[in-house]
Amino acid sequence: MWRWLRAWLLGAAELLVSAVVHLGYGFYIFAAAVVADVSLSLVEGLTGWGEGGVTKGSVVEGEDEAAVLDGAVPPIVLVHGIFGFGKGRLGGLSYFAGAEKKDDRVLVPDLGSLTSVHDRARELFYYLKGGQVDYGEEHSRECGHSRFGRTYERGHYPIWDEEHPAHLVGHSAGAQAIRLLQQMLHDKAFEGHDDTSENWVLSVTSLSGALNGSTRAYLDGMRPQDGRSLRPVCLLQICRIGSILYHWMDLPWLKRYYDFGFDHLGMSRRLVGARGLANLLLSRAAGDPFATGDWILPDLSIQGAARINARARTFPGTFYFSYVSRRTATVGGVTVPSGVLRIHPLLFVRVLQIHLIGGGRRDEDWEDNDGALNTFSMTHPRIPEEHPSLLVHNDSDCHPLRPGIWFVPCRFFFHSRFPWQFGYRLLRFPLLGWCKSMYYKIVEADHMTFVINRQRGGVQFDLIYDSIFQNCRKHVFRTAPPTTLPNQS
Repeated sequence: MWRWLRAWLLGAAELLVSAVVHLGYGFYIFAAAVVADVSLSLVEGLTGWGEGGVTKGSVVEGEDEAAVLDGAVPPIVLVHGIFGFGKGRLGGLSYFAGAEKKDDRVLVPDLGSLTSVHDRARELFYYLKGGQVDYGEEHSRECGHSRFGRTYERGHYPIWDEEHPAHLVGHSAGAQAIRLLQQMLHDKAFEGHDDTSENWVLSVTSLSGALNGSTRAYLDGMRPQDGRSLRPVCLLQICRIGSILYHWMDLPWLKRYYDFGFDHLGMSRRLVGARGLANLLLSRAAGDPFATGDWILPDLSIQGAARINARARTFPGTFYFSYVSRRTATVGGVTVPSGVLRIHPLLFVRVLQIHLIGGGRRDEDWEDNDGALNTFSMTHPRIPEEHPSLLVHNDSDCHPLRPGIWFVPCRFFFHSRFPWQFGYRLLRFPLLGWCKSMYYKIVEADHMTFVINRQRGGVQFDLIYDSIFQNCRKHVFRTAPPTTLPNQS
């Protein structure tokens, strides 16, 4: 009895701390955006400069941006992860911490922050190509929500096709969204667009990507038995209730700053009233994404990632890159947080906890993590089948790059003398023959190092993004590299 009570008290304390930290950080970011926007509006009002605050264009339709993207140089599309946001949200705060300024032709779409990978992939297509978002007749019917979403009068890259491809870069859950979009292009899954193909995508880059799911989903409240339903009391239940209330209130000025992306699910008080709110909170409403599993967390479970990977292929004509992060170390055979003072407050407790459950069991391969995702999950798609991959130890050894293989750049990795610590692997590269055995460590960074706050990332921030942009501009092309590169004219 005492053991059960102690476990319950520890669980309640952990939930309370996690909820306070997550909600506190969310309010901090939101308040900072409001204060910055109000300050800007006051300055503009006093000086007569400008026509309004940043939030005026919160849902960017991209008239000016699209005009710049003439296809001469493929754009780089940065896709945010869970709880993320695109250009124009949160008072102009940059999810990618200003990395988009490193190149003249970069797009940062605003997708649903909690919607499913399927819905986000569909939204990304219409964001680029233009038109009204169509979630698909079959999918919409199965999940019980509206088939259509927001309308882009003009796409951000309307000439997008096989002759004018794009580079797709996804952080966290964004990595799976861009992979599924490429598969949809191959499947010609967009009604009225019969000419799509996987070759519309020139390269796919995963930055701390959830390629095989995360065991954190179970820590936060997902049931490991099915990877879809939630425990009655957990952090994800707080998230569920908060997002329902947020969308039910349906306050336009509030949603201009931030939007979970559930408009097509009909949660507004104007549509469902007080009774509808009660049904939503009790998971009795038709089309409730938390009941049907049509939201992001089931896709971040290992089962959900396996379902996506079973469908999304690694195509032979596309270049694939994966950048992997870790904030743990092995001390005396025990996985513990590393660089404690540099771990983001949102992630500190989870860095220590994730190793306890491994891949749904005590599996040491899944213990290393960055506080949100398992390091083992980020390298390349592994489940249910392993996709071709290569750890790149020396960039000069693999240029020109070869499509159809997941490259895991090693320039930021630090060698370890101890094979039992992490990462002993015998690698093979088809053009070079057998490579020597390597002992390596993944780049020491938590899941938030490369987003929101550039100062936290330090030198690593610039190294990672410079590498990503350099791959897209100098090493990835189908015929010949462009004669003039952005920022070099």
